This record gives sequence, C-alpha cells and structure tokens, in this order.
Amino acid sequence: MPSPVLSVVVPMYNEEAVIPIFVDRLRPVLDGLALPYEVVAVDDGSADKTATLLFEQAREWPELRLVKLRRNSGHQAALTAGLQRARGDWVVSIDADLQDPPETIVEMLRLAREQGLDVVYGVRSDRSTDTAFKRLTAGAYYRLMRRIVGGEMPSQAGDFRLLSREAVDVLTRLPERTPVYRLLVPSLGFASGTVAYARERRAAGETKYPVRKMVALAWDSAANFSAAPLRLATWLGVTAFVACLGLMVFGVVVWANGTVIPGWTSLFLAVLLLASVQLICLGLLGEYVSRIYRTVQNRPTFHIGFDSAETVVTAEERIPAQRTPAAAR
Repeated sequence: MPSPVLSVVVPMYNEEAVIPIFVDRLRPVLDGLALPYEVVAVDDGSADKTATLLFEQAREWPELRLVKLRRNSGHQAALTAGLQRARGDWVVSIDADLQDPPETIVEMLRLAREQGLDVVYGVRSDRSTDTAFKRLTAGAYYRLMRRIVGGEMPSQAGDFRLLSREAVDVLTRLPERTPVYRLLVPSLGFASGTVAYARERRAAGETKYPVRKMVALAWDSAANFSAAPLRLATWLGVTAFVACLGLMVFGVVVWANGTVIPGWTSLFLAVLLLASVQLICLGLLGEYVSRIYRTVQNRPTFHIGFDSAETVVTAEERIPAQRTPAAAR
C-alpha cells in the first residue's frame, strides 16, 4: 500500500451504534479524493463491541486501521495517540458521531493546498441542532477562552480540523500532559484558515461529553494556558482582607460608641470568611502542584494495546469477549 497522503484520525469510545453509519458516510468521501489515504480509528478502551466492529469493517475497507488503547484514557489522549500514529502528509481529526460532516474534509484539503495553509479549522456556523443549554455553555466557553488565551482562537472551532505534517510533528513533540488541542493548535501560530459548516445531529448512540466532562475540559483549558485561577485566588485573598478591615473599623466604631455587641458573632464571621478563602486558595494551588507532580512523574497518559497496521491478528485473538456483569463478579 502506498504511503498515505491523507490520514483521518477518529477517536472512538463506545460507538458501536454509529460505526456502520460513519463508515458508509466517510468512505465515499475519501475514495472520491483519488489519493492514498488511511483512517486511523482509535478505540479509547471501549466497553462495547467498537473494536470488534472496526475489525469487521477493516476486512472490507483496507484503508481502515485500528489503534486500540488498553484502557479508557480520554478523548484528548486518544486524539494524541492517533496523531502520533498517523502517517499522512495531511491529518484530519474528526469524531465518529457525524455531527461534523465528513464531506467538509474535501473543502479543507482544497483550501489548505490552494492557500498553503498548515491548519484549517472546521467552524460551526449553525448549531441549531444542539440544545439551548449546549449552545449557551459552548458560547460561554469560547468567550472565556478567547479572553484567557487571546483572539487567535477561532470561535466555535472544536476538534474537527486539518493539519499539515509539519504542524502534526510540532504537536507530537510538545511535552503536554493534558493537551487541549482546540487551544494548543492556535497558540502555535501556524498559517490557518476556516471552513464553515452546519453542525448536524448525532447519527446514533449517546453523547460522550456530559456536563461533567464539559466542566473538566473548561478547567483543563484554563489551567493549561493561563495562571488566571491563581490570580483569582489572589483577588479572593485581597477581598477577604478588605472585608476584615471593614469588620475592624466597624468594631472600633462600635467600641467607641459604647455599644455592646456579642463578641462571638463577629469572631465567627471573620474566621468563617478567612477559612473559606484560604481553602479555596489552597485548592487552586493544589491543582497546579498536582499538574507539576504528574509532569515530573512523566508517566504516559495512554498505553497502546496494538496497532492493526503493525500486527496481523484476528479480532478473536486480540479482543476478549465482553464480560457480562454477572461474569465480571
């Protein structure tokens, strides 16, 4: 098989319901490009039949390649594994839920070649298929990140993007422990463009980004690219100090007027205020220290079980049958 010109990296976690639909939609688009390509499907430790179905699809689609992680490591870690394994001159990252239309890849590649771009972002111009809560929180996230990181971050651009080989090589050499690529890629300063598209409904299955993971992504974004949370701790300390000065002035005025007040109330409020602010500040500081600790440990964030491009195996040999809850006990 010739060396691929285009690699499509697809992180997957428990996507058995959408795989046949995704393959039927993606393959005609890539075949129509008339150039060598590969699809690097990264199974992020799925608990369902995702890996088995991908093996079955690969029998009919030789360009499909499976990289299986030993355990669930998270979307960004799976994306990192795919970028590291991708061999194409151009690399596209896309999710399997088909909310980002694969047909846009053609326009991305054309724009990158014609204008000599290293990065082409897929920008969601229409999110009417998302819930009102999703649109509201997404808008707040992008406004906050643009304020923290800078205006170079495209608004409404997620992890659907095209990268040149040079950009991929730079990304994979960075010592990021918890990369957030939607912020990391713009910060590198590569020549970039955008392609707008309407976001579609999820083709099948359930979302893998509940509110908990959305909050975690927002925290990783802020903590990785800014010291703003630590500055927040500083301002909380200043606010508490000013509040305590106000309590001191109040106490002096009351004492001068001869007014008797219960001493325990003011003492209780002051201790409560100071203690709460201190705990918040210690928590924020601890988050940054824990990141430094994990970086010093230098443990890999993911472990690759196998790569179908390097190991000739059958699904039965390398993918154990899913255990039922009763068998697991």
